[in-house]
Amino acid sequence: MANILEKKFDRFVVNKLDDEFTQSIEQHSCSEDDLDDGEILIETQYSSLNYKDALAATGHPGVARNFPHVPGIDCVGTVVASKSPEIEIGSQRIVGHAEFGTSYPGGWSRYVKVPGAWTIALPTELQPLQAIAFGTAGFTAAGCVQALLHENVNPADGEIVVTGATGGVGIFSVMLLAKLGFQVVASSGKPEQTEWLQSLGASRVISRDEVSDTNGRPLLSATWAGGIDTVGGNTLGTVLRSTKIGGAVAACGVVAGADLPITVYPFILRGVTLRGIDSANTSNENRAELWNKIANEWSLNLPADLYKIVSLSEIGDEVKNILAGRIVGRVILGW
Repeated sequence: MANILEKKFDRFVVNKLDDEFTQSIEQHSCSEDDLDDGEILIETQYSSLNYKDALAATGHPGVARNFPHVPGIDCVGTVVASKSPEIEIGSQRIVGHAEFGTSYPGGWSRYVKVPGAWTIALPTELQPLQAIAFGTAGFTAAGCVQALLHENVNPADGEIVVTGATGGVGIFSVMLLAKLGFQVVASSGKPEQTEWLQSLGASRVISRDEVSDTNGRPLLSATWAGGIDTVGGNTLGTVLRSTKIGGAVAACGVVAGADLPITVYPFILRGVTLRGIDSANTSNENRAELWNKIANEWSLNLPADLYKIVSLSEIGDEVKNILAGRIVGRVILGW
């Protein structure tokens, strides 16, 4: 074990020099002596690329706070050293925490040293590749679905719209809602993916322009029983203005902006609920509950074209692709 821990290993590093950011693969080392009480060392099997990771990889100040920095807001792997009395060497853990991959080095590294409290046990029903295929994106989608269910949104109430449906959160939202019997309307700016979205469970697919109304009316035609919005900005405002009485919308993205151009009327005239989903800061209790749902009653058969696996040397190109909106599905970093 000591020989493994004393080896140098590769990790993806973002550095800042003046106002310029660089990306490189650098060697690092760690030994068991580097662990503080409560910390564990994980041999990473998989991490993934999320939009937040792409921002960190390009030095976005709202995400990456210290440099040099290692992106990767999630990973799954095997414990090779532990100073946590609750976590055994050889156990498999999922890492996910608000600081992981942001203010703290993340999962784009062959080994990661983290507080054991930032991890949960990998459910026995899930393989590591299945877990990271879901990753933070699938976990966030599960949180969105959970929020709608808590607001008593039911399949009989009508259609649920999912915006940004070809992104990671959108894809899993479509699949999970369809599994639970909802009529899912997928909104996407990629019309060429219509048949694929329908194969994942969407009952119909609409253009993103259909959920981006700019006429300024405080209320629109009551269309949706609920929604999952991964986009933000005017798209979220449009979905809220067109949600039915008593409906609910779960919001988790700001790619179209953080401003919300809306009045209070959807909330006070239709009783619409807006639920913000913060997967990074969720408690370990809720995190374990959701992962167990994903592993059991919400389990999905993931199609082979849902994800692709890339190496550490290829992840930089995928960062450019996701920022340019060229990625459909999930990108997994594997060793």
